[in-house]
Amino acid sequence: VQLQASGGGLVQPGGSLRLSCAASGFTLPYWALGWFRQAPGKEREGVSCYSSSDGMTYYSDSVKGRFTLSRGNANNTVYLQMNSLKPEDTAVYYCAAAVFGWYGCVADGMDYWGKGTLVTVSS
Repeated sequence: VQLQASGGGLVQPGGSLRLSCAASGFTLPYWALGWFRQAPGKEREGVSCYSSSDGMTYYSDSVKGRFTLSRGNANNTVYLQMNSLKPEDTAVYYCAAAVFGWYGCVADGMDYWGKGTLVTVSS
């Protein structure tokens, strides 16, 4: 399984960015695709995940109402639209997939990871 994330960059506070993740190589249906982030000195945290088992999308409280996860027509593509960005959103963002089960939008529950893309929110 390969996950390719893109779309990071430098943006001013209040601005927007859209991250993309293309997943390939699945031999089993995935349980979930999601976005995680890790800021310097902090643990990796779940930002938003789509669960294929119940069709639900989950968001962390810190991004609810500002970020939107969507899926592409190919189903193995997910996007993260990030609006009203804040300096505290600065982090490396990772795309991840859960293949062996759905344990919630937590880093330990994901099985495959892509390389991260850096998002910097600064004036």
